[in-house]
Amino acid sequence: MTVDNAESNPPPFEAVNAVELVSETDSKITGVSVYSQRAEVTRVFKFEVKTGQNQVTISGLPSAMDQESFRVEGRGSATIHDVTISHNPAPPAPKSSAKLDELEAQMLKTTKALTRAHNAIASLETYMNSVKAEHIDVSKLQTIVDHYDTTAEKLDDKITELNARKKRLQEGIEEEKKVLSGPQQNEKLALKAVIGVFANLEGEVEITLIYAVRNATWSAVYDIRVDMDTKEKPVTLIYKGAITQNTGEDWNDVPLSLETAAPTFGVGIPSLSTWTISVYRPTAPIYRKTRSGLATPRRSRKESAAPSETWAPSESCVLEGSHGPVIEDSYTPMTLESIQHRNLEVSSKGNISATFSVPGLMTIPSDNVAHNVTIVKLELDADMEWVSVPKRETKAVVKNTSGYTLLQGPASVYVDGSFISRSNVPPVSPDETFDCPLGLDPSIRITYPALAKKTAQSGFMSKSRVYNYTQRIILHNTKSSAVTNVKIIDQIPVSEDSTIAVKLLSPSLHLPDKSTGAGNAASKLIPGQTVENKLGVKVPAPVSVAKGVTAQWEGVDEVGSEADLDDLGGDGKLAWNCTIPAQGKLNLTLQWEVSAPLKTPISGL
Repeated sequence: MTVDNAESNPPPFEAVNAVELVSETDSKITGVSVYSQRAEVTRVFKFEVKTGQNQVTISGLPSAMDQESFRVEGRGSATIHDVTISHNPAPPAPKSSAKLDELEAQMLKTTKALTRAHNAIASLETYMNSVKAEHIDVSKLQTIVDHYDTTAEKLDDKITELNARKKRLQEGIEEEKKVLSGPQQNEKLALKAVIGVFANLEGEVEITLIYAVRNATWSAVYDIRVDMDTKEKPVTLIYKGAITQNTGEDWNDVPLSLETAAPTFGVGIPSLSTWTISVYRPTAPIYRKTRSGLATPRRSRKESAAPSETWAPSESCVLEGSHGPVIEDSYTPMTLESIQHRNLEVSSKGNISATFSVPGLMTIPSDNVAHNVTIVKLELDADMEWVSVPKRETKAVVKNTSGYTLLQGPASVYVDGSFISRSNVPPVSPDETFDCPLGLDPSIRITYPALAKKTAQSGFMSKSRVYNYTQRIILHNTKSSAVTNVKIIDQIPVSEDSTIAVKLLSPSLHLPDKSTGAGNAASKLIPGQTVENKLGVKVPAPVSVAKGVTAQWEGVDEVGSEADLDDLGGDGKLAWNCTIPAQGKLNLTLQWEVSAPLKTPISGL
């Protein structure tokens, strides 16, 4: 049997071409997408390869990389075979060099010379101390002293020179050791990737690395500017992104996109809890022994009358507005060659999710400091509304609808160019509404005097006691223009006992009577005295109180069906909607009476 020599000889070994690249200097970042807790970085490398097998080593990749996310894409006449990622240990630094040896030898020589000089000084001092004056010729004493001074001075100069030389040598040794140790490896850039590339032809190829990194985040921040003198689009909302990254890589002159998520929703308008009253039923007395042995009742703390509440004048109100979407084609898609990215669009499918492309190129260093970029400037239509709950607090919130996806974030509020307060914008999808406080408006003053009370007795056979309460609210507009949509919210008590009756006297709103079953949906809707609320449900029309002032039960806009009308006013909360003329005042009066059988103790008033 013959053996073919050509087949028996193995093919000649082809050497692997090694390509060494450093991520920071040999590549360019072509895109960064920042998420709430991470970022996706796209890097492009261009380098020369030889025909056949090439091993490309890329060092200086961030240690914060999520290695499972690492992807490699190539362009050119080449094929990517395998990819490995590992920690890149720092190379061992050389221990010595010829220059370092020479410097250390000179240091040793100088140290010995310095020791000798110190010993000579010590010997000279010993000699001078041993000389006895009675054994020395007086004529030679001056010569001995002069010789001592000359010798000591020479030794002092030599010691000074040797110390200076030793200092220079020490500095030279430290500098040479730094040179030998080389640049310190950045522990934040301690990963390397080894990529096998098989090239059909010699020439330039391009590979793209796409990977996710931790220690990168962004959050939304806002500037809300309100111009009270502007009728059209009085509210400007500047939507910003605060980007922070500490990945170890500086993002220099890169296209940047921001990816959003869907936080939870929030509400900020102050609310009033239901105010209830009932027949007071004292607890059984508690007896204690006295020193005399007699049992005496102990007064319970609950028996003491509730302290009367006094309310200081409020000096401010807050404005509230409703905004509509006015943004069209605010963004354009961002595309990179051979990399597929989502087109820039605002979408909402149950959750808040969107992609924003920051215009131009951005530089975000790895310094763990927030860098603000402007996403968009929204000019919004608005109907301003001042809302106050003077019994609880004299502040309100701005309510606006926007056609733009917003994330939760802090907002700086400016009214007529002046900084007013810091607020918070909740997460909101397009066409949804959200509440955002604009801060106190000191130009609208609200005074809430103490509650006035009168007591009377009625009935001949069945006597009862009637308590009449009057609460005044004074509004003062110090602006030079009229203010519309001023909403004042207050409440009357709600009886939890059939023997106690509460009647609203002013404003004359219909109060449901749960004890008799009245107050159903049919009784509330008086023909010709209904309106549709924001949800399209017919509700009782507001009651005119005075010129520019109407009253209505609070929550009428939240009635979603006729069945909900049964509860309208059941919590005792009502609201006035007012128009206050320039430099004008309004007086609102809330009056109600509480009646109960004579000698019936009432709790809650």
